[in-house]
Parts: sequence; structure tokens; C-alpha cells
Amino acid sequence: MKPIILFALILISSLSFSQVKNIIEPEKIENSVQKNHLNKIIFLDKVIALENIKENDLLKTMTFQEDKDFDIRVFMDNSLVNYLHQIDPILSADELLKKGNYQFNFFVDGKLIYTENLNPGAGTADSKKIKTTFRIPFISTKNEDLWGRYLWMRFYLANSGIDALEPGNHLLKVEIKPYLKTPDLKVGNKIADGEIQLIIPKKNISEQQIAIQKILPGSDWQVSKEKFNQEKIRLLNKKIAENRFREITGIVVIKNEKLLLEEYFNHSGRDSLQDTRSVGKSFSSALMGIAIKDGYIKNENQALKEFYDLKQLGNYSSKKDQVTIKSLLTMSSGFNGNDDDYESPGNEENMYPTDNWIKFILDLPMTDNTIGKKWSYFTAGVVLTGDILDKSVPKGLKDYADQKLFQPLKISNYKWQFTPQQKPSLAGGLRMSTLDFAKFGQLYKNNGTWNGKTILDKEWIKKTFTNYFTDTKDFDGYGYLFWRKIYKVGNKNYEAYQSSGNGGNKIIIFTEIPVVMVITAKAYNKSYAHVQADKIVQEYLLPAVYE
Repeated sequence: MKPIILFALILISSLSFSQVKNIIEPEKIENSVQKNHLNKIIFLDKVIALENIKENDLLKTMTFQEDKDFDIRVFMDNSLVNYLHQIDPILSADELLKKGNYQFNFFVDGKLIYTENLNPGAGTADSKKIKTTFRIPFISTKNEDLWGRYLWMRFYLANSGIDALEPGNHLLKVEIKPYLKTPDLKVGNKIADGEIQLIIPKKNISEQQIAIQKILPGSDWQVSKEKFNQEKIRLLNKKIAENRFREITGIVVIKNEKLLLEEYFNHSGRDSLQDTRSVGKSFSSALMGIAIKDGYIKNENQALKEFYDLKQLGNYSSKKDQVTIKSLLTMSSGFNGNDDDYESPGNEENMYPTDNWIKFILDLPMTDNTIGKKWSYFTAGVVLTGDILDKSVPKGLKDYADQKLFQPLKISNYKWQFTPQQKPSLAGGLRMSTLDFAKFGQLYKNNGTWNGKTILDKEWIKKTFTNYFTDTKDFDGYGYLFWRKIYKVGNKNYEAYQSSGNGGNKIIIFTEIPVVMVITAKAYNKSYAHVQADKIVQEYLLPAVYE
């Protein structure tokens, strides 16, 4: 093809793309401030209605404070659906809004820190069809329940924004583009951008808050005399004191079976009973292993039909007969239950209001997923393992757990949460001290023995610490109610299996180094909870105690 013809075709294609007609007529742009700042983002330190915004309200510099309002207003020259229409002129307006939304890019001092393709469900369809301006409260003193507040939290706390915005002066720039995923990601031209100079005040932190806390006598642990990088731990303590790591209550590190580090924060202490939420699920795995070792359950390949008359329950299918204990332990049972999907009938939030959780679970329909192959987070399935245990062991699950697990580990101060039938709930919520959670982790590190007595079978732990989902991209793997996690420090990888619970709670058992770590926290339902726990391990604890 001749160069002139090729150039002409490219020019025609470019012109036709830029001249794509609107799919929906947007609202008229009549506000004078918007007209003066088309395709710009403006920054405000108070909530102001659009019609009341004046030029002198727009900020170029601001002292950043987390207890003060921090608003942005986006001024566009078209509506989102029309920007998306330019990316794909074939799709209808509703199809565009199901597959796309705004892409936000956050820059600090010229460096891209975080990109988020906003979930297509964020914002109302009507506003995205006609509106040419919208407001986002990054920080709201009234705790406005808008998606923008969580967007800021994900940038600031979950994705290193807080590290980039350390004390001093920084240029924050926000850039917005449209995106479509159909199925490949397509990003359109810039819709709007804006920048502001942020002054980040320095916090006054005392030496006492930074100092490494002395391990007091009186615990069941021998105290380690091994050296570790104290400066790393001081830096970690400083971050916690500055509220850059949030709502941490305890950190314990066991090395070579001895207590190396024990620290508490936010009014917590050695005797505090920590609510670690889904960390308690891993105790179901341990108790199942003990019950199999004792012969009360044959093995984890036993099917539900051996414990329940499934034909008398709702949504019976022959596939339900094939559900095994193992598939419940690996969250691959095939039940239509997924806690990450609010529309899933088996979502845990649908179970809790019912007066019989076991009936709720067994009445659930099955999916087309192959049992044992498709993973989805299914709390109700763990509750079911607890009921199987309660039916199978002498005197019920509560007494059995105390006799066979807690007493041998010298754990006496703990609290269960209970089902409506007053059985221990293995969904989570088991409370005990940080040091006692560490005992549970060390039991696994010891291959099931404690003080010379075998509590768990070594082969059970081997099965538990096996990754049954090697092709999953979203996480590192899953065993028997333990998560597999790879921590990276420099060029080294450290494999661990861990109990993990809402709020950023962790019991971490490293497979190749003699280390167990426990982090307890109360950042419940916060997007940064697990991210900050992983950072604490990867950037501070591992380098301090093992490098």
C-alpha cells in the first residue's frame, strides 16, 4: 500500500473516531465555574453545592488532615456513557455501563502510585448517562457513604499512598479516563485531571512509642536470646504510632520455638482476648484432623450422605451426595455459596439471620462446578464441618476441642461464638490471647507435637499444607482451611501457610524457616487490613528476624 493512501486511511479513521456522535444527550453545561474549568478536577476543603462554588474556593495548596473534609469536583465536557461510546460505538448505553466506568490514576510528585478501574456498579446509571460533573468526598467528617471515600482509602492505605505522602510537601495529581473491559481492557483519552500541593504535618511521636517492648516473664514460652534487627522493629513501631499502620493490637514472633518478639498496641495487652474472625476456621481443620486420628471420623473423603439424610432436605440432587469433608475443607464443595458474591444464595450474610444454619446450608442448591476443583470462599461450608464434628465426637465439639486441643496446649482463657443451636461456630470469632494463637501456629510448625505429645498427625499437616489450587491467579493457593502465601524479601521467597481473618488477623507458619508469626488487628471490613498485615511481615518482620 502506498504511503499516501495509508496516511489518508489513518486520518479518516482518526477523524471518524473523534466524530462519533453521542449515544445519549448529556445535560447542558451552564455553571460558570465548570465552564472555566472544563476537563479539570478541582480540590475543596469543605462541602459546597455546585451552584455555590466560587473561584476563590478552589485550592492550590492544602494542609492535609485526616479529620478534615477533602473534596474533589470533576468537570467534564460530556457524560461518561458518551466517552465509553467513543471507545466502542457498537455497544448500547446499558451494555457500556455494565462493562466500564472511570479509571482513576493517583500521582505523587510525578510518580504513578495507584490505578483503579472503578467497579462498573459504582455510581448510578442515570448520572453516568447524562451528568457532566460529579463530586467525590475523599475524606468526609460526616462519614458520607459514597464510593469515593473508599477509593481514597484504597489509594491511601491499601496501595502505598500514605508512604508516598510522608511528612513534608507533596504534589498530588489525580487523572481520570474512561475504561471498558470487553473482555480486554480498553482505556480512552483523559477526561479530566487536577493537582494540589499537599502539606503533610509531622506527628510528634515519643521514644516510648517507638521503643521495642520488653518481654515480661510469666508466659508459657521460653524467651529467645537471638539477635534481630532492632532498628527495623523501631521503624515498624513508629509507623504504628503514627497511624500509618492502623488498628494493630498485637505482634508476636516465635523463632526456633522461643518467643522472640511480643508487642501490643491500641490498648491491647498479653491477656486481651483477640477477635480474629475467620482465623477460627483453621481450628476446624485441626479438630477434623484430631477426630480422624482418634477414629471418630473415618477420613476426609467421607461424603455428606453418611451424616445427613439429604433427600429429605431442599434442592436435593445426586451431586449433593458426592460432597466430601475434604471439599468443605478446601472450599470447593460445589454448593452455590460464595461470600465474595452478595447475590450468591449461600453468602454467609444470608445464613446468619436464620434460626438453623445447618438446614440453611444443606438446603442450598448445587452449582455446575466440579467438586474439589472450583474454589470459592464459603463460610457456611466450614460451619457444616463443625456440625459433622459435633455429631461425631463424644460429648460434642465444645468439650472435645477443650480436651483434645486446648488443654494440651495449656489454653484455658478463650471464648467461642455459637450457632443458634448453641454449638461452637467454626465460621470464626474464636477469641484467645495473641500468645495462645501463637501456640496453635507452633503446633503445626512442630508437625503436630507439643511437649512431646502428638496432638495432630504429621500426615494430616502435610495434607493441610498442600496447595490444591495451583492454577488460581488471584491468590497463592489454599489447603485445608489454611491460605498459602508467598512473602518476598529481596530476591528470596518465603512460603507460608496461614490462618487469616477479617481485620488483618494472621497466624503465619513458614514452611522452610523456623518462624511463626501472629498479627492481631481490628481493621474490620477495611480494604487495607490484609495489605498492611502483609507489608508488616514482608517489609519489617521477616527482614528483622530472619535476614
